[in-house]
Amino acid sequence: MSQVRWLWSYMKGNRAGFLAGVFLAAVTSAMVIINPMLSQKLIDDVIIPGNTEPLIPLLVTMLIVQVTRLTLRYIMSSVFIEPASNTAMTVLRRDMFEMVQGQDYRFLNKFPTGNLMTRITQDLDRVRHTVSWVAVALVDSVVLFVFAFTFLLIINWQFALCLTAVTPFILLVSRRFMTIIRPRFVLLRQKLTNLGTAVTENIDGNRVVKAFAQEGHEISNFEKHNTEFRDVSCENALIAARYQPILDLLSNLLVIVTLLVGGLFLIQERISAGQYLAFSSLTWALANPLRMLAVILADLERYNATATMLREVVEAPRGFHDTPEAVELSERPAGSIEFRNVNLTINGNPILQDISFKVGPGETIGILGSTGSGKTSLINLITHFYEPGSGEVLLDGVDVRNYTFSSLRRHIGMAMQEVFLFSDSVKGNIAYGRPDLDEETIKKRAVQADADSFIRGMENGYETLVGERGVGLSGGQRQRIALARALAITPAVLILDDTTSSVDSETEQYIQEQLRNLDFPCTKIIIAQRISSFRGASQILVMDKGRIIERGTHKELLANKGFYHHIWSLQYDVAPTDNTLEAK
Repeated sequence: MSQVRWLWSYMKGNRAGFLAGVFLAAVTSAMVIINPMLSQKLIDDVIIPGNTEPLIPLLVTMLIVQVTRLTLRYIMSSVFIEPASNTAMTVLRRDMFEMVQGQDYRFLNKFPTGNLMTRITQDLDRVRHTVSWVAVALVDSVVLFVFAFTFLLIINWQFALCLTAVTPFILLVSRRFMTIIRPRFVLLRQKLTNLGTAVTENIDGNRVVKAFAQEGHEISNFEKHNTEFRDVSCENALIAARYQPILDLLSNLLVIVTLLVGGLFLIQERISAGQYLAFSSLTWALANPLRMLAVILADLERYNATATMLREVVEAPRGFHDTPEAVELSERPAGSIEFRNVNLTINGNPILQDISFKVGPGETIGILGSTGSGKTSLINLITHFYEPGSGEVLLDGVDVRNYTFSSLRRHIGMAMQEVFLFSDSVKGNIAYGRPDLDEETIKKRAVQADADSFIRGMENGYETLVGERGVGLSGGQRQRIALARALAITPAVLILDDTTSSVDSETEQYIQEQLRNLDFPCTKIIIAQRISSFRGASQILVMDKGRIIERGTHKELLANKGFYHHIWSLQYDVAPTDNTLEAK
């Protein structure tokens, strides 16, 4: 029942329409018994006595009843049930998407892309099927059985009881079927999720697969998940195939009972010919709901497994979110950044330890360190992608947790080494953070990122469509578009995480020159492996194992003869002397 209440909560605003549809389903199911009642009168009052006077009125009434019923069924489906179910799914799909958008990295690590795609598409369609078909089929079956049985009781209660003698056996078989099939549908749902994840990961990582010539391995891996899904599906089908014939057999026994008992009652004149026809006509009205019972119960079990998976996403604990005290960062900040004794732990692993530094408005700071030293985690604290376990991250002297996420991030531009471009035009990708940006400004930012020249050389220039993830562009071109995208929002704080790692030295020098002469004030945080990226930096931090092990200017760090000096010596392949210090 909890899954039903959960789904009902998403019917808000459409409940009246849905209930109206269910009511019409009940009415039209009850109307099924009208024509057998009229058929009884047709036999007993018209044909047998030879009285033709009521014939035309009876036939017209039967026609009107049938046309009215079909019309109401159309209204039930098209006007009430389908709009209600589709609207409810739209709301649920929106809530799921908003939940995903509001989550942090930990949530996305738990739910891979393929997993989420399966839930948002196929699982939601299963829920819609439950609302639009299963609910109606259940009401149809119950109302049809109850009204038909009641009508037959009125005609001849002994005959009616004989027809329902097999009902307890059908219920026992159905209960057994439910007990067996319930965990099987949960397993099937898991296999489907694994299959979707395998497909999505392979598409996303297609270049890596081809680069390592692992197509055969990926095909085998897909075939493994595909086979597992097929095997569970076939096993479920076999289980249903074992029970459905039993239910069909028990349901069809009603026809045999009608022929035997009804024939005997007719011979003994305990029922009339018209009553026997009514019983014969309504035998299916008893048999069909019982036959449909297994199908409806199976669909309900599928829904139960599906709803459980959907609720894992919709009701997942929210990640970091705006606190009740958070305020809008309405004015452009000056851009000073300060870390005060910041510590960060993720999944029990210490990532950053006792980090403290300060960057003044408009200054440039460089961060150098080996892979895994905590550089990217550090900048993720500025944008509030993570929250520190202790300490404070301040923007203009105010803890970033005191600002709303959206207002904080509107003033921070990020260009990452791993670039994601949308399936949109080059212009659309650059203006992603500010869709209202005029074309002149877009081109200006592209020039500053040294992207204008190659964009103009493309077939349609700035209107050229780039594929998902920037397929068709080189790594350096994607990085420069990403830099232009970050500059386009005129950020107060610009974060560059190995943004120029895929460009040549000449392009890097040009970009650095452009960044030094931006037409808006901007604090820059540059993460890089190449020391040349830190030209003009007022301060350089050297990190290792989550700690700042050195800090200072380029000359100061070289003079310290520490890790920074070691990296500098490796990159330039020269012995440090006073002359080389000045040159580099």
